[in-house]
Amino acid sequence: MFNFCSRAGKVALASTLVVSALQAQQTAVRGTVVDAKGEPVIGATVRLKNNSGVGTVTDFDGKFSLNAPRGAVLVVSYIGYTTQEVQAAGAQHLNVILQEDNKSLKEVVVIGYGSLQKKDLTGSVTSISDKNFQKGAISTPSELLVGKVAGVQITSNGSPGAGSTIRIRGGASLNASNDPLIVIDGVPVDNSAASGAPSVLSTINPQDIASMNVLKDASATAIYGSRASNGVIIIETKKGKMGQNMQINFSTANSLA
Repeated sequence: MFNFCSRAGKVALASTLVVSALQAQQTAVRGTVVDAKGEPVIGATVRLKNNSGVGTVTDFDGKFSLNAPRGAVLVVSYIGYTTQEVQAAGAQHLNVILQEDNKSLKEVVVIGYGSLQKKDLTGSVTSISDKNFQKGAISTPSELLVGKVAGVQITSNGSPGAGSTIRIRGGASLNASNDPLIVIDGVPVDNSAASGAPSVLSTINPQDIASMNVLKDASATAIYGSRASNGVIIIETKKGKMGQNMQINFSTANSLA
């Protein structure tokens, strides 16, 4: 009886030591995320580096609390700000200051009545340059946007000369056309393939496009009136510039159907 109680006591003691050791490896990390002006950043993502499954977001006061192993590195990120990495070891309360990502905020976006920097935009606009276009064998300009713009659905068409079906934030009408307005170098064009005519968008060489801007909401498309009720796609083509050397690019592709 004595031996049994002694063994049970040893097992209980060992279990307690294991639990205590595991708890000692974890520590509650608390902190506050603010911007350069000291204002709290609401909804910033705080996660463990190399472990995206463990994380949290800041509250209305910019505060967060997270259980993390000792010596862990926290990754703090928010849209429009540069991502920060903070060492959590030995810190009772972390103060994280996020700096604005000036590079992305100063990117020029083409809209209906000119060009603005991203930080000055109030409407929903997505801008894609030729560096971020879809790669691979591209036959039509609409294929450049596949998977690149949120809220844009593109359905290919197998008919010769027919363009892809483009929907921005779904259909807006049961009877009228749901096609977005296409603007090429400042000139609105009719992209419908009526009477068997090829789509205007399908006649443009994708290699000649420098950037595409998708205007989604009413404030961004207001300059075009009712024609822009289904959104606007603004296409800027490549042009020669003073001081640049001439470049000749050649590409070819074959397909069987």
